[in-house]
Amino acid sequence: MPTAPKTTATPRRGRPGYDQESVLQVAVQVFNRHGYDATSMGMLADELGVSKSAIYHHVPSKGDLLRLALDEALVPLEAIGQHEQALTGTSIQRLEFMLRSTIRVLIERQPYVTLLLRLRGNTEIERQALERRRSVDRKVTELMITAQQDGKVRADIEPRTTTRLMFGMINSLVEWYRPDGPATPQEVEENAIAMIVDGLRARD
Repeated sequence: MPTAPKTTATPRRGRPGYDQESVLQVAVQVFNRHGYDATSMGMLADELGVSKSAIYHHVPSKGDLLRLALDEALVPLEAIGQHEQALTGTSIQRLEFMLRSTIRVLIERQPYVTLLLRLRGNTEIERQALERRRSVDRKVTELMITAQQDGKVRADIEPRTTTRLMFGMINSLVEWYRPDGPATPQEVEENAIAMIVDGLRARD
């Protein structure tokens, strides 16, 4: 079974009790709770129980926190399209791999993907992230078109609209999926793939 590509980063050590990674995790929680625009460095300091200067020891600004957080979602999503299984095999196999991998990233990086999906594009960092996200979506659309031309996907659907509908369903995971809920990640993945791929597949 394919595994979504992962990235690893070496945490930057800083003041006792926190490193850059743990500061980032808390920041993402606060951004998702209050919205990025409404979150101040003072609010983050209160949540962490440290001074604002202690946060600046780890990152230069709130914008840098946002950029780092968005990379936690975007880098693994972008890596999916470069994986061997996204580049070889039949078009429908490649499409299934990309969808499965996307579901896995959403589940594994749920707080970070939630932040990505809630961006409004109010800053240059947000606009760049949104363009990167659209680029990922376009690759799936292109593969959908290829699969349709290959006769692997039904001819009676519009690829771009279908891609938006697929991602609408997959992206909804960030709103309702809970690790302690009744459905395991594997069950969510298999149910989603059964609905999407079986629905797309051309009939002989």
